[in-house]
Amino acid sequence: MLASQLGYYSLILGLIFSFTLSFFATKDLTSPSKKIDQNIIVLSFLQLFFVVVSFLCLIFSFVNSDFSNETVFNNSHTAKPLFYKISGTWGNHEGSLLLWVIILTIFSFLFLVITKNHPKEYRIFTLVIQNILILGFLFFILFNSNPFSAISPIPKEGLGLNPILQDPALAIHPPLLYLGFVGSSIYFSAAMASLITNYSQTAFAHSIKNWVLISWCFQTLGILVGSIWAYYELGWGGFWFWDPVENASLLPWFAMTALLHSLIVFEKRGLFYFWVITLCLLTFILSVTGTFLVRSGILNSVHTFASDPTRGIYILLFLTLMIFSSIFLLFKKYKKENYDLNPNSKETFILVNNWFMMFYLITVLLGTIYPIFTDVLTGNKISIGPPFYNIVIIPVVVIFLLIMAIGPKVKWIKEKFDNLKNYLLILLASILINFLIIFLFKSYSILSNLIIISSLFLIISSLIDAFKSFKKNRIDFARIISHASFGLLVMFIGLNDIFSVEKDYNIKLGETKNFDNYSIELQNLEIEKFSNYKAVIGSLEIKNNKTNKKNILKPEIRIYENPQTLTYEAAITTSVLKDYYLTMSNIDRSDYYNIKFQKKPLMIWIWISVIMIVLGGFLRLFQNAKHN
Repeated sequence: MLASQLGYYSLILGLIFSFTLSFFATKDLTSPSKKIDQNIIVLSFLQLFFVVVSFLCLIFSFVNSDFSNETVFNNSHTAKPLFYKISGTWGNHEGSLLLWVIILTIFSFLFLVITKNHPKEYRIFTLVIQNILILGFLFFILFNSNPFSAISPIPKEGLGLNPILQDPALAIHPPLLYLGFVGSSIYFSAAMASLITNYSQTAFAHSIKNWVLISWCFQTLGILVGSIWAYYELGWGGFWFWDPVENASLLPWFAMTALLHSLIVFEKRGLFYFWVITLCLLTFILSVTGTFLVRSGILNSVHTFASDPTRGIYILLFLTLMIFSSIFLLFKKYKKENYDLNPNSKETFILVNNWFMMFYLITVLLGTIYPIFTDVLTGNKISIGPPFYNIVIIPVVVIFLLIMAIGPKVKWIKEKFDNLKNYLLILLASILINFLIIFLFKSYSILSNLIIISSLFLIISSLIDAFKSFKKNRIDFARIISHASFGLLVMFIGLNDIFSVEKDYNIKLGETKNFDNYSIELQNLEIEKFSNYKAVIGSLEIKNNKTNKKNILKPEIRIYENPQTLTYEAAITTSVLKDYYLTMSNIDRSDYYNIKFQKKPLMIWIWISVIMIVLGGFLRLFQNAKHN
């Protein structure tokens, strides 16, 4: 109880220091000194300190099962393992919003401390706008989503955490994703400050590029961890299913990626200033939009665990205010820029790259929100799934990969198109490798094979580029690793689509099912008791009749008591070339069980490819820091 009270008052102190910080920062604008008042830095630190203390108090309440705290009561119980008590702190609406505020304050303080070489006015306006965001969320937490609300009489036991959330991957998924989502707030604030102060020099790009990289890296990692969790926890048997909440995390990622590339042009050539500003604003707006869609409960998604329509209204109002204020300021300050780009120049290729990113963004956005409008206008509930996205996006990806391969080799401000012969040779090699795959494995899909050809084109081009750069001792490891890994990712996705096998059977104990060169036998059923659930564990033998190789997979049906929930845990065997994936579910009033078997090729390489993409991002961040 004491920890909850301390956490509540710390949050109030954080709010007070936020107001005080805004007052002193605004007052310092009139000071003739070119340096920021030291008191502002102290106040920013105290703001961060008390918000962190508040969050630590909430963690302490969860760890000690303090059920006098309503948030703890609703999202924990005494039997829950310690790790999930801690992760349960942000596995609910109130705690997750408090995590939002922490990240907002961390980025605010660090930006203030790090950007000492930039104009005082620009830094202060960035701080003030960031502080407005902090104040908005602090008000929301204290008056609508208080994580320290007391409950009386004090219950002896809590309601528990959604069992699906009791997973190591999902424990770290929200913090990673929030570092991406909320991290975009700092360059949203910086972009607004840039417009207000007319700070449009290339130094502006220098001040935000590392922040964009940080949020992009963590956003990518967050998406990856969420995808891995969905793969083994939800029984989907795939890496991406275009679930609305998945889409909500992907939308700002497209904007971040476009922004990263646009910043290169702005910093190098002084072009695309207003486009850079637009992307800065758009990224954070999409992040808050995703939060609204998830928290409001208007999306029908397996991921929507902490939704409340009344709370969603506040976020909607906050989002509307951000959109209109940022658009108003952008249009007020907008001046037409004459790019005068040559078709065969690096800046043109980067601009085309941005167009593709915007196409993907708009496609995913429409696919996500269209069912909402249909429901409101007609009352008909519809869902838009993989077929729509595959038809619209995949053909465009083919062209995108080709441009992605050529773009880095093109010079700045260039008129002549060189190396056409080399590109044709690389394309021919890619086609031949693809035909070799078709010949060896006797499997063909027009779209998937086009994807493989274009991804091979990008991979081979990146490797040749690396070789040439190595000879000149000017190799750009960060770009080459990220681009080549993206090509590998797309290629593995294409191969996965071609060679995947899926079978669905109803089977009883001792029965065997045969298909292609495989057989499945349900050999045994066991019931085991664990600390916070019991499980029906099936023992199934997967036999390759060609090689006589056997694998024993043990899927589970878990019955949780707090809260009473039934979950289905997939059994997966992973190898270098393929995964065997098996889920089991019970059939009412029957001794039969539904068995879903999938053979998923190259899954581990899909995960590794994304990790390599992120590695390229962190390497660029390290290079920038070293250069600075």
